[in-house]
Amino acid sequence: MLVLTRKIGEAINIGDSIKVSIMDVKGQSVRIGVEAPRSMGVFREEIYSKIQQENKLASGWADTNLASLQSLMKGLKKGEK
Repeated sequence: MLVLTRKIGEAINIGDSIKVSIMDVKGQSVRIGVEAPRSMGVFREEIYSKIQQENKLASGWADTNLASLQSLMKGLKKGEK
């Protein structure tokens, strides 16, 4: 992990398209601004974790239902003969 010290108004560039600016510091809190392409999601860590968890649950649901549908289709094909 790279650890940097920045002051209010200073920024950090990540690649060519992401800029993280220090907006304000109050006690233990730091306000940052993030400039990134709209196509790139920028989330707080706790929100990103929830999104990942929901995606994992959704893909599991799809896998389970896909297997059920495939089994049903095999049964239907057998019944056609």
